[in-house]
Amino acid sequence: MSSDLTVSHAPVVLVRGDDASVVADAARAALAALVGSRDPASTVEEHGVGTNDLDVGALCDALATPPFLVDRRVVVVRDAGRLVAGDVARLLSWTEAPVPGVHLVLVAGGGTVPASLVKAAQDHGTVIDVTVGTGAKRQQWLAEQVRHLPVRLDPGALRLLAEHLGDEVGRLARVVAPLVDAFGPGSTVSADDLAAYLGERGTVAPWQLTDAVDAGDSATSLAVLHRLLGPGGFNALAVLTLLHRHFQTMLALDGAPVRSAEEAASLLGARSVYPVKKAMTQGRRLGSDKVAQAICLVADADLDLRGVSALDAAAVMDVLVGRLSRLAPSRRAAAGRRR
Repeated sequence: MSSDLTVSHAPVVLVRGDDASVVADAARAALAALVGSRDPASTVEEHGVGTNDLDVGALCDALATPPFLVDRRVVVVRDAGRLVAGDVARLLSWTEAPVPGVHLVLVAGGGTVPASLVKAAQDHGTVIDVTVGTGAKRQQWLAEQVRHLPVRLDPGALRLLAEHLGDEVGRLARVVAPLVDAFGPGSTVSADDLAAYLGERGTVAPWQLTDAVDAGDSATSLAVLHRLLGPGGFNALAVLTLLHRHFQTMLALDGAPVRSAEEAASLLGARSVYPVKKAMTQGRRLGSDKVAQAICLVADADLDLRGVSALDAAAVMDVLVGRLSRLAPSRRAAAGRRR
């Protein structure tokens, strides 16, 4: 991947790869480097978006037009693989003598970008190749991306992530993003930690449920719960496990001789301080009796999910989350008492 500095000065940028979502992410990054702090509406001109035909005449006119009222124009060609030999000849002459202040971004797709155009980008600009590959190459690519994440994945988590993504490596950022919020930047995530977040699949992050419960916000807690249990999300037992782990941490720290989140994490053998700090703060806010009550509520719900109650799983979880939310005074109510 070329640096932002290299991209921002290149008259021609070609973005290519074998995964459409990865190419799209790289193209967005390249455009951000080229546009900088300028207004995209007056700087960027798109060609080949949502149409079957790419009007090369209009494209060449755009490339020949100097910037007006701005110091830079960025002309973007989507699905550049649709360009044919006759089209390329006109573009090649422009790459030899580009108009000052005009930058051409070619985003691969729609076929194979002609070799002559690739060479022109190499000679006169920069090529951003985000090819993922297959087999061992794909694993190597994934490992390289993981090395630059805000959290660290241990070997087991990396294997689990690779299995979960399969060929859809473009979903990497969406899968990993909740981990940063849950465990904090710089944390090491194990396979067990990661497993709880792989069922998200575009719903909501699991920590949003515990945060809403801790805030005493019943309405938000139930709304988040329903999204978690929606299509492609978690099953009821997985959500129950999440809640049990949350309150079990509070119980383990109740009365423990710890003065800081770091000491608490050390006591529990936790590798990440961030979630322990949240649990420690909330446990102290609730007090021993309410923490014990929460554990009992979770235990009762576990029995209900296993057949003790005639309620269905969704109803059991609704009741549990509603009751857990009521244990904590809402922050709005707490603020009112302070006034």
